[in-house]
Amino acid sequence: MMDIAVLVSGGGTNLQALIDFEQNNPNCPYHICVVMSDRKDAFALERARKAGIQTELVSSYSILGADKAKVATRDQKRFAISDKVLEHCKTCKAQAIVLAGWLTVLGGRIIEEYSGKIVNLHPALLPKFGGEGMWGHHVHEAVLACGEKESGCTVHLVDAGCDTGKILIQRKVPVMKNDTPETLYARIAPEEHKAIVEGVCLLAQAK
Repeated sequence: MMDIAVLVSGGGTNLQALIDFEQNNPNCPYHICVVMSDRKDAFALERARKAGIQTELVSSYSILGADKAKVATRDQKRFAISDKVLEHCKTCKAQAIVLAGWLTVLGGRIIEEYSGKIVNLHPALLPKFGGEGMWGHHVHEAVLACGEKESGCTVHLVDAGCDTGKILIQRKVPVMKNDTPETLYARIAPEEHKAIVEGVCLLAQAK
C-alpha cells in the first residue's frame, strides 16, 4: 500500500475517481492520506472532507499572508507553495504525490526529494499542447485551433520542467468536426478518470 498526497485546484472529478477506486477495490494499491489545494474555494476539498480525508490549504495567501502575497513574484509564490506541500507530505509520510487538476508548477526541493514519485494528469496528448498556460479549456481550444484529428490525456512523471517528464499512460479520443472546447472536454474527461487511476496504480505497484 502506497500513501499518496493528491494536489488539486478545482472541482476534483479526477480526485473523486481516485477516491471511488480506493473505496470500492479491496486490493487498491494506494491510500490517499492528504488532499491539498492552492485555492480555498476548490470543490475538490469538499469531496475530500466528505470521504474523511485530511485536507490542507496551500495558497500563497495562506502561506505568506495577504500583504506579502500581494507583492510576491510568481516564482516566490510557487516556491513557497512547493515548500509547504513538501512539509505536509513529510508530516503525512506520503510516499508519492499526484497532481490531479493542480495549477501551480512545483519547483525546488520537492522535485528532488520526490524524484520519480510525482505524477501529473495533463488534458492533451503530450508532448503536444503542454507547457506554461496549457491547462483546462486553453488546451482544448489550442487542439481545435490546430485542426488535430485526435486528443486525449496523459499521465506523466513530473520533473523540473513543465509537462516534460516521462510519459506513463495516454488515452486517446477522436476530435469531431463540430467540436467545441466543451464537447471535446466532455469526451476526454471519462478517459482522464481512468488514466489517473491507472497511472497511480502503476506507480504504486512499481515502488
